[in-house]
Amino acid sequence: MEAAPEEAAAFYVDGHVRVYHGEKAVLPNHYVARQKLCLRATVEYWVNAMDGQPFFFVHKDIDPGLISVLEHDIIPRLILEAPKQPEPAELEADKHLHRFVVIFDREGYSPDLLLRLKRLRVAGLTYHKHPEEDWGLEEFMPHLVKLVSGEIVEMKLAERGVRLSNGLWVREIRRLTASGHQTAILTTDFKSDRGRIAAAMFARWSQENFFKYMRQHFNLDRLVEYGAQEIPDPKVRVVNPEHRRLEARVRKTQ
Repeated sequence: MEAAPEEAAAFYVDGHVRVYHGEKAVLPNHYVARQKLCLRATVEYWVNAMDGQPFFFVHKDIDPGLISVLEHDIIPRLILEAPKQPEPAELEADKHLHRFVVIFDREGYSPDLLLRLKRLRVAGLTYHKHPEEDWGLEEFMPHLVKLVSGEIVEMKLAERGVRLSNGLWVREIRRLTASGHQTAILTTDFKSDRGRIAAAMFARWSQENFFKYMRQHFNLDRLVEYGAQEIPDPKVRVVNPEHRRLEARVRKTQ
């Protein structure tokens, strides 16, 4: 981060699931998106730059979920180590100024998490997990957006201020695609323009490409040892891997 401070203003956080095929340990099941199955696995939560370059990762044999890892492992470390953060006097003078931005997918969607991050002066950026009905087409205006690759593309964007279930006021930015689909983004970043926010959100493919490249060329999923250790806390809470199917059923009934 010190070597490339311009890349350390926004951090992408996502989990890479490493399937366990051994017999020495009985691990909880985890949903493996690339296989669409619930399998025994460990998880590594990677923190990457906008162009996909990695900063660090947090390994979890027992996965407590993205929200927990963000709050207890990643954000505290970034507050200590991320370079070029605003000074306390600057944060005091500007209520909308933030230390940095963290970008994550729907797994981390939580109004309470966004509120707690805001209190730490960290801006959150994620997809809206439960968007309401489509907005009127007249709200969408063309914007020239510079992508991480340097390419400039035109996106049709619209913005509203919305209040979440816990009372937190956020920006909701939507992109209208050629097919008519509206992708909804939520953020507590009140300093950046909507084009920059859209470019940052849709640059998540860089982190996905990083995982794919590391699996194919650096054997990211290999088992590094054959030993097993006792779990320090046998009552640790984990995410139910069936929650994705349950949420899909709920959405269909709404």
